[in-house]
Amino acid sequence: MTQPCLDCGACCATYRVSFYFGETDDHLHGVVPEHVTIPISPYLVAMRGTENTPVRCVALAGEVGKGVSCDIYAQRSTTCREFDAYSEACHRARQHHGLPQLPPL
Repeated sequence: MTQPCLDCGACCATYRVSFYFGETDDHLHGVVPEHVTIPISPYLVAMRGTENTPVRCVALAGEVGKGVSCDIYAQRSTTCREFDAYSEACHRARQHHGLPQLPPL
């Protein structure tokens, strides 16, 4: 079975991707490139492009629903790493972009 996220990307073009600022490479153990984030509070940053409407993460490459990739996949935040492709949030994002719900596993 192929990874459904490789053809989707709806979550990256629907939700704000916010996370603890210590995950950026501006900090000792962080890996998310700091230049692709924007501060949103004293301790949180968001991926650029997800802080406004319309939402589209700056690291999202390709066309939603037709073939996408993440330009910083190996360095993505825990918010992205923990997003469940079969969750209700996934379903809502896909619906928002006119994509069908993923079939059950």
